[in-house]
Amino acid sequence: MTSIQGTIRLTTAQAIIRWLASQYIEIDGEELRVCGGGFGIFGHGNVTCLGEALHGMQEELPLYRGQNEQGMGFAAAGYAKQWLRQRFMFCTASAGPGTMNLLTAAGLAHANRLPMLMLCGDGFLTRLPDPVLQQMENYGDPTFGVNDAFKPVVRYWDRITHPAQVIQSLPAALATMLDPADCGPAFIGLPQDVQGWAWDFPQELFEKKIHRIRRIAPDEAEIADARAALLAAKRPMIIAGGGVQYSRAAEDLAAFAEAHRIPVVETIAGRANLLADHPFNIGPIGVTGSDSANAIAQKADVILAVGTRLQDFTTGSWTAFDAGAQIVAINAARHDAGKHRALPVVGDAKRSLEALGRGLDYAAPAEWVEEAQAERRDWDAYVARNVKPGNGPNSYAQAIGVVNELCHERDRIVAAAGGLPAEVTANWRTLDIGTVDVEFGFSCMGYEISGAWGARIAQEQREPERDTIVFIGDGSYMMMNSDLYSSVLSRKKLIVLVLDNGGFAVINKLQNNTGNESFNNLLADCPTIPEPFAVDFEAHARAQGAEAVTVENPAELGEAFRRAQASDRSQVIVMKVDAYDGWTAQGHAWWEVGTPEVTTNDKVRAGHENQERGRSRQRRGV
Repeated sequence: MTSIQGTIRLTTAQAIIRWLASQYIEIDGEELRVCGGGFGIFGHGNVTCLGEALHGMQEELPLYRGQNEQGMGFAAAGYAKQWLRQRFMFCTASAGPGTMNLLTAAGLAHANRLPMLMLCGDGFLTRLPDPVLQQMENYGDPTFGVNDAFKPVVRYWDRITHPAQVIQSLPAALATMLDPADCGPAFIGLPQDVQGWAWDFPQELFEKKIHRIRRIAPDEAEIADARAALLAAKRPMIIAGGGVQYSRAAEDLAAFAEAHRIPVVETIAGRANLLADHPFNIGPIGVTGSDSANAIAQKADVILAVGTRLQDFTTGSWTAFDAGAQIVAINAARHDAGKHRALPVVGDAKRSLEALGRGLDYAAPAEWVEEAQAERRDWDAYVARNVKPGNGPNSYAQAIGVVNELCHERDRIVAAAGGLPAEVTANWRTLDIGTVDVEFGFSCMGYEISGAWGARIAQEQREPERDTIVFIGDGSYMMMNSDLYSSVLSRKKLIVLVLDNGGFAVINKLQNNTGNESFNNLLADCPTIPEPFAVDFEAHARAQGAEAVTVENPAELGEAFRRAQASDRSQVIVMKVDAYDGWTAQGHAWWEVGTPEVTTNDKVRAGHENQERGRSRQRRGV
């Protein structure tokens, strides 16, 4: 490395890493590196050049060794979510299959609007050694390769073909990841030869720079329209989404609801916007919601949707609301603010709530508030019965109730695909703001442990004394569990509850509910499995270095959980749950799934007809 007339000669890889280390963000008055480090698996496509650069900056940007590239991406997503999108991690993977393994994780980050930077190996720009190991040759377009597959699932994509491109590409990627409206993953392809090419970079490029998350002020005319709609409301309701937390607007949401006495319901991403006992928290809405939230949604005449993209699990595939209800959508993203003829308020949630409430002389009618609160009391009573041990065979709900009773209010709860997102969303009683991560934007099996590992890395940076707790089914555990080993290796303790119901039980439930016979979901119903048997999850977890125990019932689970809390090592608690009985039976809105219009099976035909009857309330885009 030599310096000549205000420049410094670096390789492309060295410049990227040095630039990342010089980028900071101000959070609560503290300056922190906006990139918290990275996750990496080295191969021939990234080890010799990018690996060399990272080795020289390992104090500034710690590199965590992954076990699977997809898991690394999930961990980066969990980290970003824990930091409320204010900080991110990079992932580096080798050319070919290593990089392709990140595709699913990129999709998860994109769907959930989470920042993640992928620094991935690519072919040789010169093409002199072509075809090379793991190259996917495209005969008609030699520039077209596997890395182009990322274009639909990232917010920013670039391929570095000359070292000088770093000067523009890296700032553009970071600006995308920190933008409230366009936030999502960024991909940068690094050809193997270009990684090692050197150039004289301006020294100013590597000076410390402090970033701040932009807060978009709402348009006054849009605020006036929203205010007029609220003033005319007889039965208003607020849908609070994940954007409330990313805007750090949870207190503003509570204050707005209290000042104007408006009932609030939460989306899956918006769980833990309000405490469970907040008087205006009416519960989670939608397909995995609560009877209380869905009851008032059906009657609301004005719906203030704050920081939500109005996904089908929130809207009941657009059947959850009265046909004449007026939606007012506050969102930093224009795309989300205008859905279903909503009155858009394009702006930051915190600033928009402040502007909307300024001078607003309005309170919802007392009878409407009392009706909503009565619905919530009924739902609370149902949940109390639903999570009570001994109310039936072992269930997800019982396990959730045990942990909810024993955990610290600041512990973080992580769940993802399968039946547990619905069960956690419906039954978990929020103890503190921003403590629940139910990944249901992409509903990605395998996120649970990997995402929790990333969340724990982030959690330890601010709340090291607290725990990250994972709810995972046996199906998701089998799909991806190797970051349990990562958590032990890196000493990032997790408490993992493996709830074993013998396969993919929630999809078996959907299969049965639509008239279909159980087939290929539960292990017992797979015709290609002559003799089904259960995995010894306890032994498997121990083999990865975790402490593990199998329990027979919720009482034993509680005892094991207390021991897990006292330990400093990753813990796995295994309990069998019933595949058929014990599901949360209430709180569900209609959900559109495809069913056969023509069939010779009477039960399937009846299932199709029943599904179609639910369509009568569906809004058709208006």
